[in-house]
Amino acid sequence: MSQTHSPVADAWTPAQIQAVIDAHRSRPGAMLPMLHAIQDRFGFIPDEAVPMIADALRHTRAEVHGIISFYHHFRTHPAGRNVVQICRAEACQSVGSRQLEAHALKTLGIDYHQTTPDHEFTLEPVYCLGNCACGPSIRVNDDIFGRMTPAQFDELTDELSTTVVEVK
Repeated sequence: MSQTHSPVADAWTPAQIQAVIDAHRSRPGAMLPMLHAIQDRFGFIPDEAVPMIADALRHTRAEVHGIISFYHHFRTHPAGRNVVQICRAEACQSVGSRQLEAHALKTLGIDYHQTTPDHEFTLEPVYCLGNCACGPSIRVNDDIFGRMTPAQFDELTDELSTTVVEVK
């Protein structure tokens, strides 16, 4: 597997965040597209972006923070090089995702919404990957893996840990 994707995109500056805000501020319902664009560009939504977004959209900081914290997709801290999402929907639970989940938590030594100390993996729950017939399923970055077993999970994380990221 060739690993070229990293959820942590670029370091950021206030000017870069402002440019993303300016590109989205005039759109109807600009808040969510703006938040997605910031996270897509920088890998997370820096705390410093909240007052900038609030000012641009004439919302309070509390409103912006409320939206960020309501949607589980948004992060306020950089993610690891590999974001691992484990499906927790009923179809995957019925074929072993709870056991896979327990194994992943123990193996990585972190809980959901946490990142390993080496910044290699961030673990997140997801409530459907649309791969119900092939559960239990996980997504690592942009790739979905079905019928995942604890042993396959270990093989995958070992492979990802030793994969060199190509520098652009």
